[in-house]
Amino acid sequence: MAKEKKFVQAITSRDEDFAQWYTDVVREAKLCDYSSVKGCLNYLPNGYAIWEKIQADLDKRFKETGVENVYLPMLIPENLLQKESDHIEGFAPEVAWVTKGGLETLQEPMCIRPTSETLFCDLWARTVQSYRDLPKVWNQWCSVLRWEKTTRPFLRSREFLWQEGHTIHATYEEAEQRTLTMLRVYQELIRDSLAIPFVSGPKTESEKFAGAQDTYTVEALMHDGKALQSATSHFFGNAFPDAFDIKYLDKNNELHSVYETSWGLSTRIIGALIMVHGDDSGLVLPPRIAPVQTRVIPIAQHKEGVLEKANELTERLKKAGYSVKIDDSEKSPGWKFSEQEMLGIPTRIEIGPKDIEQNQVVVVRRDTREKIVVSLDEIETKLGEILETIQKDMYDRAKAFLDSHIDFAETMDEMNEKFNTKRGFIKAKWCGSAECEDEIKAATGGATTRCICKEDQVKDGDTCIFCGKQAKHVVYFGKAY
Repeated sequence: MAKEKKFVQAITSRDEDFAQWYTDVVREAKLCDYSSVKGCLNYLPNGYAIWEKIQADLDKRFKETGVENVYLPMLIPENLLQKESDHIEGFAPEVAWVTKGGLETLQEPMCIRPTSETLFCDLWARTVQSYRDLPKVWNQWCSVLRWEKTTRPFLRSREFLWQEGHTIHATYEEAEQRTLTMLRVYQELIRDSLAIPFVSGPKTESEKFAGAQDTYTVEALMHDGKALQSATSHFFGNAFPDAFDIKYLDKNNELHSVYETSWGLSTRIIGALIMVHGDDSGLVLPPRIAPVQTRVIPIAQHKEGVLEKANELTERLKKAGYSVKIDDSEKSPGWKFSEQEMLGIPTRIEIGPKDIEQNQVVVVRRDTREKIVVSLDEIETKLGEILETIQKDMYDRAKAFLDSHIDFAETMDEMNEKFNTKRGFIKAKWCGSAECEDEIKAATGGATTRCICKEDQVKDGDTCIFCGKQAKHVVYFGKAY
């Protein structure tokens, strides 16, 4: 029993020390580990399996909208990066440079990609000539490197995994529509597969991606009340393409500019899964994204027929399309239960001698720990129903938490009071001035504009929460990772 308790006690209480709780879960669930390269992670099998599930889900959604996958080099010549001044200025502090190849100093430094707009534009400048070549709707799954000063598993590391979509189009309208289409794809993945609710909308001018004309974001709320930017979709207009002289001839043989978009989601979404759904026993994974949906645990497995029946059940569930594993190790049942909970496996199925006699199993939900007795004759159907109920309940609980942590403030005193006493997002009217944004951030100890709230419109006479001038937008403010 001592070992069983030790396994659970390795996690700090979520409400006692949220940061330490997060670190404990990542470590004890064996999701990733620090490497010998400072600021970079080793993605362990448990963590990488979650990424593979997200990747497969998202890739399918992409392809349903016409996206094609490609892969471009990880090195970017300095001259390419310099072609778009706003872009390089935004990324300059985070760029890592390669200056030697073998023993020779390179004639031109190469940066390790922090993002790949310049590489895509360089390729298209050489390959796109006609309207027949458009649109290009491409995506690549890769890693990028940004020289972050402060790192934290999944949330911020120097090298991280992501997908970056890049597209060019003949018209402004088509590119703008693609930007919004990809935002919707992210929203559907995050809501329907990850069971994470969010607020979403355009970023303010100062919070946009470097070089973008418009940036749209999905902002989720973690259990500690901080926001996490979970996915972004950017409309670049023709600034990037024009910098690279990408032009096409239309049907009348007239030359035109193209319009570009870019969109991405990274492994930081795993951090969101942990912080939105996890509890003091570890991970809680939504069934649609869990690498293993159920773990079969034989009880009193030394007794005749138990292991055989447990293995038979496992094979039945695999044939029915479930992702299932059996834990037939020599560990005690209590230890196995704790391990299943730590890993966030949505259900476990307990089967012992008495269950076999009664032609039943006990299905235990990870999220609520409810025990459900199910006939072995109905297990293939009932397990699916239980998993769908878990998926829905997890979203509903997270949505209730989000809704209860969105507030409104009319004055700075009210905003500060609410940030000090109540975690979450605060909606406020804002004049559109970057100076006011900076002042609000300083006055609140770090609250930034997360996105513009499209549901609430300002009226004549509505005033900015900071300067008192006519307001232009209602904005979600929040303290963020």
